[in-house]
Amino acid sequence: MQHWIDAVTALYTRYKGVAPTSLDVLPQSGSERRYFRLRGPQDSVIGTYGNNLKENEAFFYFSDHFKKKGLAVPEIFAISEDRQFYLQEDFGDTSLLHHLESKGFTEEVYQLFAKTTAALAELQVKGDEGLNYNKCLTNKEFGKQAILADLLYFKYYFLDALRRPYDKQKLIDDFEALSNYLTRTEYQYFLFRDFQSRNIMVSEDRQVHFIDYQGGMKGAPQYDLASLLWQARANLSADWKLRLLEEYMDAFEKTIDSKIDRKLFKSQYNGYVLIRLLQVLGAYGFRGLFERKAQFLTSIPLALRNLKEFLSQHSVGIAVPEFRKVLEICTSNEVIAEFTPTQATEATPLEVKVYSFSYRNGHPPDTSGNGGGFMFDCRGILNPGRVESMKTLTGRDKPVRDFLEQQTNMPSFLNSVFDIVDMTVEDYIKRGFESLQVGFGCTGGQHRSVYAADEMARHLRNKFKVKVKLHHVVQDEKNWINTPAAK
Repeated sequence: MQHWIDAVTALYTRYKGVAPTSLDVLPQSGSERRYFRLRGPQDSVIGTYGNNLKENEAFFYFSDHFKKKGLAVPEIFAISEDRQFYLQEDFGDTSLLHHLESKGFTEEVYQLFAKTTAALAELQVKGDEGLNYNKCLTNKEFGKQAILADLLYFKYYFLDALRRPYDKQKLIDDFEALSNYLTRTEYQYFLFRDFQSRNIMVSEDRQVHFIDYQGGMKGAPQYDLASLLWQARANLSADWKLRLLEEYMDAFEKTIDSKIDRKLFKSQYNGYVLIRLLQVLGAYGFRGLFERKAQFLTSIPLALRNLKEFLSQHSVGIAVPEFRKVLEICTSNEVIAEFTPTQATEATPLEVKVYSFSYRNGHPPDTSGNGGGFMFDCRGILNPGRVESMKTLTGRDKPVRDFLEQQTNMPSFLNSVFDIVDMTVEDYIKRGFESLQVGFGCTGGQHRSVYAADEMARHLRNKFKVKVKLHHVVQDEKNWINTPAAK
């Protein structure tokens, strides 16, 4: 990490002529790229490290091409000689998804989505003009093979994991028919490929900007719109989806300066909605069922309900009987219930006591009378307390959290812990038990155990809606000693 910080700082210094006044390590997203915010006296930029040179080159080329056309993408200010580090325009920390989750389905947020659909049409059409698709990261075009790849991704990583019977050859035949139908479109423009509200930044002047489009290629414009409007986490209402589809078609017609066959456009849009929903399910299946990452497992029921809602209201325009049968299996109440965790109600007696402690002082005694529960040793995780700048901080401070999340095995450790504890919590809820303890210990009870206990409490509240009592033994004692009353 320090090597990256030094390299991006040197790049900034060479670009600006002075060193940055501060540097923040930003949370890592789903990719392997790492981001830093470097501040100067008057402004800030985003420093990026990526070791996939082909991905970097695609991003540099697309950004330069789009920026020259005045499209809503960041400007690239500087690139290192080895092409692994670069500085780009800073649009802030607020995504369109953040606006939606913090403000709800308000008119203000709707207008931001409407702005987004208009800017998307411009990016797709104007960005396509003169674009060299040989610069694409993977495929030049989202055509038949790419559609089949998404469908097979769903089949292997989600459908087959259900272990339900179906006719494999008939399903492959239906995949072939659907991919042929969707690629017969007169509209082929720049395809963002991962156009979701997390990749849309909203600046302070309420303008929308796009990031993470390096995986783009040529393709049908409906796919990007489907990705935005049917994002499971956004959970847009049916009314918003219909209105924003019309807003997009208006903007698209204005951008191409021509009328479109709206009936055909909507039919193919529905097909791409289905493709996108299944691609997402395949990703959740891979990350959740195969890699055992808890946050992806908890997203599966939401994605299944999203798919069920779509199937109840729309068709894809052609007959695909075995495919339809498989989709009905996936969205059955039985399968959705299989992935939906048992959740507590107001009448549920269970309270989970989560605590952090120091092994130097010994673990706290069980006061419940039932023998306690789990105790996890965090001392196998690299200790941020060994870093001078973090010695006096705790697991609740941002530098420590960033260190544990980005430079240690803490995420993998917690995913395994969640799997173990989840089974017991779910069983205890069903059986009406009243108490469970989950403890995390480290050397001083200050950094690793505090972070792990906080994350466990958050996880249990979000997944099971269960009552959680959180106690940081060492830190709470320090705070009590330092209060005026204690003195």
